[in-house]
Amino acid sequence: MADTDNKVALVTGAARGIGLATAQRFLDAGWLVGLLDNDAGALADAVRGLDAPMHALELPFDVSKPDDAEAAVAAIRKKFGRLDALVNNAGIAHFGPVLETPLEVWREILDVNLTGPFLMTKAAAPVMRERGGAIVNITSISSLRASTLRVAYGTSKAGLAHLTKQLAVELASYGIRVNAVAPGPVDTAMALKVHTKEIRADYHDAIPLNRYGLPEELADAIFWLCGPHSTYITGQVLAVDGGFDAAGIGLATLRRDFGNG
Repeated sequence: MADTDNKVALVTGAARGIGLATAQRFLDAGWLVGLLDNDAGALADAVRGLDAPMHALELPFDVSKPDDAEAAVAAIRKKFGRLDALVNNAGIAHFGPVLETPLEVWREILDVNLTGPFLMTKAAAPVMRERGGAIVNITSISSLRASTLRVAYGTSKAGLAHLTKQLAVELASYGIRVNAVAPGPVDTAMALKVHTKEIRADYHDAIPLNRYGLPEELADAIFWLCGPHSTYITGQVLAVDGGFDAAGIGLATLRRDFGNG
């Protein structure tokens, strides 16, 4: 088992988007990073692209499977000797009316988006409590505001927000802080796949900063919650959404009439 003074992070859903940007952010700060994703091909490409073979560990596992969660953490410990931060970012989505949402889709989304972080945390906490550390769960603005066609996705993310608080209370005695980041609309592959031009225009009208976020902006928030400047923060959900959750009605008209956008 290796031992190092470098801190170690494990990021799930790390083959692309917010997860990959977060892994890069940790690497840029000198951390060692395990990147986990169930898309083995995309993960291999992502790790090669990071060009940090001594500092990045490829973990082709599925967070919804208990044995995979345990194996991922065991591999991190064997390679790097410790674990200081866990970012539960892996997630999937399905968009459709509630009456047309199959039970198997409901179960799959909850398995990945809610059970996955539960399993990863159970596997990681025994290692993390040796030194203390931080867990960041990636929820969604859909966990704070109900929206059309997202019954399974929104419910899974709302459950994850509450799981964050449960874990924060129970793991505090081990020196493990647990928080969540709730992204608003972000320019990721998932957003490009499901957000039409019309949907993107609607979001721009509803976001006070009048734009989508960048994966790197989410990564900065996640990294901050794992770092030395947030050591008295636990059990919180931080919306990184350009003001979307705070905004009321009439925003587009007000912006047009008063020149703010």
